[in-house]
Parts: sequence; C-alpha cells; structure tokens
Amino acid sequence: MSSSPSPYRRARDPRARLESGLGAMGLDTGLADPLMAYLDELQKWNAAYNLTAIRDPDEMVSKHLLDSLALLPHVGGRMLDVGAGAGLPGIPLAIANPALDVTVLDSNGKKVRFMRHAVRTLGLANVAVAESRVEAFRPESPFGIITSRAFASLADFFTGTEALLAPGGQWVAMKGKLDPEELASVPARFVIGGTHRLRVPGLDEDRHAVIAGMKS
Repeated sequence: MSSSPSPYRRARDPRARLESGLGAMGLDTGLADPLMAYLDELQKWNAAYNLTAIRDPDEMVSKHLLDSLALLPHVGGRMLDVGAGAGLPGIPLAIANPALDVTVLDSNGKKVRFMRHAVRTLGLANVAVAESRVEAFRPESPFGIITSRAFASLADFFTGTEALLAPGGQWVAMKGKLDPEELASVPARFVIGGTHRLRVPGLDEDRHAVIAGMKS
C-alpha cells in the first residue's frame, strides 16, 4: 500500500498555501493578492520562455515567494538584487515592503523583459529593472544592500559586486546548506558578520542568509 501524501502536497491550492505561509511568517495575508498576481504572470511567461525550472504552483509558492520573503528582516533601504532572473527575491520583497528601493539586475534579455512586464503590470513604483552583466553595471550611486540567490560562491559574489556596495553597506547572500570551505575561502577584505537560518513555511530544505561587509 502506498503511503498517503503529506498535507502540503495534498492541498493543491497555491493561494491557501501562500496565505498560510504569510501568517506563519507574521506577515499580512493581504499580501497574497499582489504576490499571486506576480505568480500568475510568472506562470504565463514561463510556459513560453522557460524562466524557471519550477512549474508546480505549490512549489512556486514555497520555493520562490515564501523563500524570497524570508529575507525581509535582513534587508532595507536601497537594494540591488544581482542575477535576479525572474525577479527573485527582489520583486516579492518590493511587494511586501514598499519602503524598499529595489533594483533587479540580470543579463538575460527574456528574463529582463518579464521583470519589466511584471513591474508595469503590478504598478511597482519601488522597483527598477536593469539589463547588464554585473561587471558592466554602472549605477548612479552604490547600494546599501546587495543580495542574490544565483551566484555560485560567496567569494565570487562579493568580489563581483564589490564596486557596487556603498560604504558601510552589506551583502545578504541567500544560500542553502552552509559549506565551511566556501565560508573559509572568502578573501580577508570581506567580513562575514553572521549567518542566519531562514525558516520557509512548506520548504523542508536548509536555507540561510549570509551577512557580510567590507573590512574597515
């Protein structure tokens, strides 16, 4: 006899999953409306442009929306999301906190077109979309927070975006299971100020935020 599926897998209602997750994270369940609007647009575009390998709506809620929102306590002010892809984590964070000033950066044209479409459709006045390779990106001013969940290593992330970080600013790197060798390989001019376990409702995987800055 096969085992019964878990309640998470059995409940095929992405909005209910999202509202439950928002409540578990102490966030306003009213955010479900704009977040689901973003997810709907992502699903439509994903069918034609393959923006993300995750196609199941329930998985998108946990692995994209709630995973992104787990960074909320660690970001603020003017923020750059590097290698944003379809806008993750930058767009969900901007939806949840209108006080954030978010720039989402990616070099992939189809992903940038989707992000611009999503920003227009959702009326996100606090999001700017930039199409560029990170090493060629020249913003008018540096950023207080730089985040990403796409870079292969912390050392590459920090060195590749060093010129974009404002004095006193911080990197907030999203990682899965922490690798001691990866942490140890970070150049000495960067200081890791802390690592934080991220609790993502519906996601039974290791998720962490690594906070770092420049050595004074």
